[in-house]
Amino acid sequence: MGDYMKKNIKLKVKSNYAKNIKAGYPLIMEEAIVNMKDVHEEGTIIELIDDSHHFLGKGYYGKQNKGRGWVLSQNQHETFDVQFFEKKLKLAIEHRSSLFQDSTTTAFRVFNGEGDGVGGLTIDFYEGYYVISWYSEGIYQFKNEVIQALTNIVNIKGLYEKKRFASQGTYMEDDDFISGEKAPEPLLVKENDMNFAVYLNDGAMVGIFLDQRDVRKTIRESYSQGKNVLNTFSYTGAFSVAAALGGATKTTSVDLANRSKSKTIEQFSVNAIDYEAQDIIVEDVFNYFKYAVRKKLTFDLVILDPPSFARSKKHTFSAGKDYPELLVQAISITEKNGIIVASSNCSTFGMAKFKGFIEKAFKQTGGKYVIREEFSLPTDFKTINEYKEGDYLKVVFIEKLT
Repeated sequence: MGDYMKKNIKLKVKSNYAKNIKAGYPLIMEEAIVNMKDVHEEGTIIELIDDSHHFLGKGYYGKQNKGRGWVLSQNQHETFDVQFFEKKLKLAIEHRSSLFQDSTTTAFRVFNGEGDGVGGLTIDFYEGYYVISWYSEGIYQFKNEVIQALTNIVNIKGLYEKKRFASQGTYMEDDDFISGEKAPEPLLVKENDMNFAVYLNDGAMVGIFLDQRDVRKTIRESYSQGKNVLNTFSYTGAFSVAAALGGATKTTSVDLANRSKSKTIEQFSVNAIDYEAQDIIVEDVFNYFKYAVRKKLTFDLVILDPPSFARSKKHTFSAGKDYPELLVQAISITEKNGIIVASSNCSTFGMAKFKGFIEKAFKQTGGKYVIREEFSLPTDFKTINEYKEGDYLKVVFIEKLT
């Protein structure tokens, strides 16, 4: 379906929001628009205008969390056709040229939403296979154009998609295979010469979070040798694998999900690590902390990478509210001069507030600390200054002094 078939609607931006949009803020918020009710159909092309009917930007309508669409161009005559997406994709691929050429890393992000000029769309590369994520029904209306553009400029072994636009922005269960050849299950990918098993057609998550690449490398190279490591909210155990390969004496992985155990065993196995020499525990992390305190267990390296929101039978965790308490628990089982790797992917607060959480936790425990290093998103997760919320990852390596 070409651009000419999609409806074109003018939306008036309230005067106190117009300056932001003009300066390149790409997200269209409901509260910024005077006549939002004029648009109903996902994928409608929208032109934003100010009070004086001056053109501000052109984009599409699509419900995504609190957003109602994205500005894709400052050119009033832009058409969102195959050529448009091709231009954006070419620039994005150029930006990742060193990753495409690096034989030690074969999984990374190729296109990062608004960071690469199209909010609501991400594309990941896994060893020749591509996975497109659509974050609204609106962007999904451009499926044919996007796939055609991608096909025109890269060799695709096999193509998959994730539709992340069910109510609440969650993933829609479906067969995610689109075209080409199907990936083996598991597909083995490399990240700085570590191996990871991924499944491209097994639900919303493939088995590894690509945005933690630099952090895994740092844990492996600088913080693991001879250390006793605890990895909480461990998912498929990728941080534990990094620590084990970096020479940790032992890793303990704790996650509430039943599947995490077999998945973590698999990640150790594809790296030729004896998983039986590691502890893999299916348990509520907060219960595990209590157990560790009771048993007087301590660790040299504690990794905290909780989801923004988690619920178990006994506990509810919301990063913006409960992170300081999580840190207090972690501090109590960290050795003197041990390291806590505190990570959050919650976009509702930035690094300054996150560091405030760390300070608060150490105040509560009466301890002293020093920040050794910090990370945000790696280069393939491209972000723009005009949209700070896009740079959601915060990781801080904290040394516990007392």
